[in-house]
Amino acid sequence: MYRSVSLRAVVCLSTLFPAVMVQAAPNAEVELLKQELMELKQRYEAQQKALAVLEQRVRQVEEQPAAPPPKRLAKSPADMKGNSQVAVGTGAAAASGGAAGGGSSYGQSLADDSQPAQSVSNLYDEASGFFGGGRFSVETGLTYSRYDTRQLILNGFLALDSIFLGNINLDRIKADTWTLDLTGRYNFDNRWQFDLNVPVIYRESTYQSGGGNGGSAGVTTEETVTRDPEIGDVNFGIAYKFLDESVNTPDAVVTLRVKAPTGKDPFGIKLRQVDANSNLFVPDTLPTGNGVWSITPGISLVKTYDPAVLFGSLSYTHNFQESFDDISSTVGQDNPGKVDIGDSFQLGAGIAFALNEKMSMSFSVSDVVQRKSKIKQDGGDWESVVSSDANAGYFNIGMTIAATNALTIVPNLSIGMTDDAPDFQFSLKFPYYF
Repeated sequence: MYRSVSLRAVVCLSTLFPAVMVQAAPNAEVELLKQELMELKQRYEAQQKALAVLEQRVRQVEEQPAAPPPKRLAKSPADMKGNSQVAVGTGAAAASGGAAGGGSSYGQSLADDSQPAQSVSNLYDEASGFFGGGRFSVETGLTYSRYDTRQLILNGFLALDSIFLGNINLDRIKADTWTLDLTGRYNFDNRWQFDLNVPVIYRESTYQSGGGNGGSAGVTTEETVTRDPEIGDVNFGIAYKFLDESVNTPDAVVTLRVKAPTGKDPFGIKLRQVDANSNLFVPDTLPTGNGVWSITPGISLVKTYDPAVLFGSLSYTHNFQESFDDISSTVGQDNPGKVDIGDSFQLGAGIAFALNEKMSMSFSVSDVVQRKSKIKQDGGDWESVVSSDANAGYFNIGMTIAATNALTIVPNLSIGMTDDAPDFQFSLKFPYYF
């Protein structure tokens, strides 16, 4: 009995032990799986946080404006101010950009991009004559002009249609002129401009003549006449900008300039013979002005065709008649009378390019056509002055250099293309804006 019970107990225990072992094994595996699941959940949460951070950074980058494009090198300064349509359009774009971006950086970038390159603004000033860079501006300019002309004078007649009998004189004039220009400008609302120009002139002329001593070919006489620096003809100008550049229209400025006879007039200056054996006559002094009042209306146009700028101008000068106590050039003789200097008109056209933000270069041609002048002695009739009409053509090469935000350097070279024009002129101007 006792053995039977023990045997049964052993059999029962042997039967329960594998079941317990089988049940314990799955519980350990489940715990391991649960642990791995928790680790995966933790990794997933970390990845979710990383994704959220990346997504936030992407949104910040997308909300920031793109890098602004480079400024156009040929953009009208009318876009900066004075053009209400452009100003309104720029303001609306800035407002919409600020709303979309949630800040003022985008609108500020548009405002910065709307500013033309400084070299282009300077170029516009020179091309149109309208200096809108500031309310006040002062310009100092220095101009050197060189004139060298030769004239062959034949005093005689042709024999047998081929042999010249008489005197042959070769005259030559070499003239150097230095002009210091002081100009002050006042700009009102970028629409009106008033300026005053005061030139100070120094002149030196050398006269040469051959054929002296009774027509001898080997005799040449030379004499130099100088004029100390003296004020020339002071002039005053008014400009009105009546048209701002758009897609189809240019910038347009009308001007009116009045010149006063403040310089030394050329009338009544006596011509004296250098010596008895010479046929050279030279003046006692040199003039620094025309001696008459004049008025010059004009118009200038400037149009942008990126990256080039085209410009043109047209003006007409009317000289008023003036009476003088002496209009004779003969020594010891005074003849009062009137002088009517011929009117003239000037036209020009050119093209310019902005090389970079600080420099621009221009090429242009200009032409001045002068009508004949007339004189009238008291009690006499009007007489035309021989060789007083002229046609002076120039080829101009200019540059503008923005030295600072307020100071500009403007060199210009003019090359004479006709006999009546100086051989060349070189000027250097320094406009300064306040």
